[in-house]
Amino acid sequence: MPLTFRKSFRILPGVRLNINKRSWSITTGGGKNGPRYTRSSTGRRTTSMDLPGPFGWRRTHTDKRH
Repeated sequence: MPLTFRKSFRILPGVRLNINKRSWSITTGGGKNGPRYTRSSTGRRTTSMDLPGPFGWRRTHTDKRH
């Protein structure tokens, strides 16, 4: 089984810094029934929201870096 590295730090209320082996990201929001917005160092932007029950919702936008 390969080893993975991932660490998440809470830097402000409602703001997280996520670090893994190849990149880092900032996540904001995600309060009660609200969406989460994530911006990655690789240029990926993700909006996600938890829905009740076995469902989930996620929308991903990827920007090309020049």
